[in-house]
Amino acid sequence: MSVKVDSEPRRATATTRVVRFRAKALGTAIPDQVITEEPLEIRIDAPGIEPEPYATIMRTPGNDFELAVGFLASEGVIDSREAFSTVCYCTLGETEEQRYNIVTVSLRETPGHGRSRATAVSSACGVCGSRTIADVRQRITPVSSEALVGAEQVAAMPERLRRKQRLFKATGAVHAAGLATLSGEVVLCREDVGRHNAVDKLLGKALMDGSWPLHSNVLILSGRIAFELVQKAALASIPVIAAVGAPSSLAIDLAEECGITLIGFVGPDHFNVYSHPERVLA
Repeated sequence: MSVKVDSEPRRATATTRVVRFRAKALGTAIPDQVITEEPLEIRIDAPGIEPEPYATIMRTPGNDFELAVGFLASEGVIDSREAFSTVCYCTLGETEEQRYNIVTVSLRETPGHGRSRATAVSSACGVCGSRTIADVRQRITPVSSEALVGAEQVAAMPERLRRKQRLFKATGAVHAAGLATLSGEVVLCREDVGRHNAVDKLLGKALMDGSWPLHSNVLILSGRIAFELVQKAALASIPVIAAVGAPSSLAIDLAEECGITLIGFVGPDHFNVYSHPERVLA
């Protein structure tokens, strides 16, 4: 697989002017950093078909190729590194302004089971545009893993993830997703205005560097656990999900069904295990 990298991608943060209210008074306008949110159009190129738009995602610029690859994996369009040949920004027929807002993924074979999204995808949406429940629960099989993780390691993961959240420290406006080893080391962190995008960036990275599937990793989330995040983990064969927030009822049901250990409300000395507690060593 080859990846074309441009030298000047869009910035993940922007500078604005704010007036702060402090001590019952308004101050003067000062510069402040805010997170960037822009659309990313993902296009598919495959033998026998012209490049065509597949979805448009609202995201934080950065790791755009990982996002495109991870999103297509979550959609069931690709499932291995061998499924695609190149990933690049697309400028053909587009204005310079949109140079870094369009990514084309070239597939080695024409997809037979992929489908176009019915709508654009906002930064808050993971399954918006899917036509049926069957679409959402696509290709999910039980996770087969003998992974075990210590309770102390789980409790320490959110703080270790927080140390890597550069964009959150600058803006306070992004979600984070991380991959940790079973010994508790956070080896990868991705941030985005969309929690689903942050996870897709992780999955895309795993596909692009050949570490997919992720049988021996823990997915760490900075917020709540939604159904579609469990779905993404299941597609990547991730055996454990740990989050600062709580899971939804449907997320718990899917985790139980897929053999995923689901852990919520993780703090320095506490957490709740909602499914498959046998993987957690007290």
